Amino acid sequence: MTYRVYIRKDYKPKIHLGSANFIFSRPLLNRLLVIILCCATALILGMRSQDLSGSKAARVTHSTLSRHHDSLVTIKNLSKGKSWLSEKDNFITNTEEMDDEFPDPSWKTIEVQQGDNLALIFDRLNLNPQDLHKIISLGDKTEILKRLYPGHELRFQITDGQLSAMEYEFSLTETLNIARQDNEFTAQTITTELETRIKERSGVIHDSLFLAAQRAGLSDNLTMRLIGLYGWDIDFALDIRDGDRFYVIYEEKYKDDIKVKDGPILAAEFINQDKSVRAVRYTHADGHADYYSDDGYSMRKAFLRTPVNFTRISSQFSLSRKHPILNKMRAHNGVDYAAPTGTPIYAAGDGVVTYTGRNGGYGNVVILRHGGKYTTLYAHISKLARNITVGKRVTQGQTIGYVGMTGLATGPHLHYEFRINDVHHNPLTVDLPKALPIPDEIMTDFKAQTYPLLTQLDIFTGKAAYTATSVRNRSIVTVNNESDAISVPD
Repeated sequence: MTYRVYIRKDYKPKIHLGSANFIFSRPLLNRLLVIILCCATALILGMRSQDLSGSKAARVTHSTLSRHHDSLVTIKNLSKGKSWLSEKDNFITNTEEMDDEFPDPSWKTIEVQQGDNLALIFDRLNLNPQDLHKIISLGDKTEILKRLYPGHELRFQITDGQLSAMEYEFSLTETLNIARQDNEFTAQTITTELETRIKERSGVIHDSLFLAAQRAGLSDNLTMRLIGLYGWDIDFALDIRDGDRFYVIYEEKYKDDIKVKDGPILAAEFINQDKSVRAVRYTHADGHADYYSDDGYSMRKAFLRTPVNFTRISSQFSLSRKHPILNKMRAHNGVDYAAPTGTPIYAAGDGVVTYTGRNGGYGNVVILRHGGKYTTLYAHISKLARNITVGKRVTQGQTIGYVGMTGLATGPHLHYEFRINDVHHNPLTVDLPKALPIPDEIMTDFKAQTYPLLTQLDIFTGKAAYTATSVRNRSIVTVNNESDAISVPD
């Protein structure tokens, strides 16, 4: 049996079979089923009609809002930054936000390209070269414009094809402002002070110091500073153990609420093999700063523990070792640090060059004398650094040569010897002489300046019973391994 269902505009269904009325020609049960089916169909179609009406209303509202927004943009452009909107309007909350969204079109930002100079930039902008001459003629005030670097940005305000003003932010804190007055130009450098915030980070080493520092939130730059700070006391390639810990208090520099660089480490503690080594920053009266232990001894020892960034130790100090080339038992009076050819070799301490040249199986050698009884030897060098000659004074950490494999060597490495009164000692275990402590005449100032930092370090490491302190006139409260500080100018 086939049938048709007709739905009229008033959603009243009617069913026909041929020319006969189907509803009244069937049994009662069938009639009830058909009526239920028709009512359900009418209900569904009615709901769909309401949805379509709502969508149409939404489209109308969206179109109205779009036109309203376009009108606001027009008002913004006409009013030159003055908002004509009421406070209850949710489209634009204040004039400052509008200024950010619609910058002044008279200003153009130009990025300095490789090989660029100011004359080329003026030419690209079709600016008057006579204006360039006037700006450069201002002397020292605009001298910086003669040395532009790729990636830097210059901002030009151009009105009716003529230069009205110019800005050059040549450092994080300094901006050169140039403005036209009548037919001449004036220049001034505006200095913006960076905001300083004190931060605290700590970590436990389970794999490597770098990975632990990354997990703690330290930048690679700060991690390298930490290594340099403890480089005289800890060999980070050999001495680090699982469970070693570090605590660092340092500064971060902010500009417009955005971090722009790391500041100095203020205080730190490194616990290596259950031995604590603490360091604190002290600024001398002449302005230079250095790091000291909490009892006033310089962290900068007389000698570096290792004078090269090595890959591994290929041979240890030994009084009886089988030579890998000569195949004979003989003493190995130093330590071999394997490293790629060309790796810089550093002077282990301040001293004077007493020998350079070939020395048998040692290949190219440099020998330094440090005071009356200490000497260090560096062998298998590929080439010497510039100006390393006999009689030359060198400073600790200065590059004196580069790793090679001259002489009897099976691979590139540095052979390093440490001698006291011409007697060889193991460079890895020898007790290095301490640097001089803080002079007695400034010890009082040293204690006064470093006490707040050391107190804060005690709080951070859990050695003090307090939860807040004042560090260098900054009020600090420790929360979740990070300190928020009242900011002060740098």
